[in-house]
Order: sequence, then C-alpha cells, then structure tokens
Amino acid sequence: MKIEVDTSNYIQPEPCVIVSCRDKKGKDNALPIGFAANVSFEPRIIMIAIIDIRYSHSIITESGEFVVNIAREDYRDTMNYLGGTSGRDIDKLENIPTVDGDVVDAPLLVDCPVNFECTVIESVTPGTHTVFFGRVDKVHCDEEYVDEDGLIMWDKIDVLQN
Repeated sequence: MKIEVDTSNYIQPEPCVIVSCRDKKGKDNALPIGFAANVSFEPRIIMIAIIDIRYSHSIITESGEFVVNIAREDYRDTMNYLGGTSGRDIDKLENIPTVDGDVVDAPLLVDCPVNFECTVIESVTPGTHTVFFGRVDKVHCDEEYVDEDGLIMWDKIDVLQN
C-alpha cells in the first residue's frame, strides 16, 4: 500500500557531480552538486542546478562555461572538502590536480575518471536554483573505462553518490 509522504522528499540516490569553472580573471573553483541530469541526445545537453548564493553560480553565469566531473567513491573526502569551503575565501583547487579544458576555459579534475566540457546554451531560475543547460562540447575518460567502441563502461566505475 502506498501512502502520501512529504513533498520535501526528492529523487534518491542523488547523483553527485563536481562542477568546475573559471572566472574571467583566471580563478578556478569547483562545487559538488546533486542536481544534474542528461537533457537531450541531439545536441547532447546536460543540466546542472546551482543556488545563487554559491560562488560557482556567479562564475558560470559570467563565463558561460563549466565542466561536469564524475568522481569515484574514493574521492569522497575531496568532494566533502570542495563542498564545505567557499572559493570566495580560498583557492580550493590549489592542491587538487587539474588540467585546462580543450574546448572550454575551465579546469578538469584529473582524479575524476570522466569529465564533460560544457558551454551554457540557456539558463532558467524556476525556484531556488538556476538551471544551467550545457551543450557537451567534449568528453574525456580515463582509458581503462572505455570499451572498444569508444563508450564509457559506467558499470566499471564506482561512481560517487550522495
């Protein structure tokens, strides 16, 4: 038998991605978020949602670019650090290995096995969070997780979840 529950419940398990970005002055930042999803096959579009009080929100609004980094479970301590400090106050990525994106002006987190470089094509604020729709411009994946057809073997990655 089903019963009604409070509407404050949301879909679980919640994916956890780490969004990285770079402001116009070259300062990098990263933020773990739970509101992320695929939106379209063609063009390939990912959506992320960030509340406007987060430092990354203003960076992505200004730059129009971001990277969605998919982490493994063994990255949980780093994810907690990135979520528990503000890039307004410190350089959160100072001791975290990054490389520059090939297409977007934002860092990729090297220790995350999958990285999606995205360009914002639209944004909307339907409630507490701004939803940024990002066209996927390039996908990077650690070689060990790619099959012979060039597809990511998601079942081989112990993907971090909230």
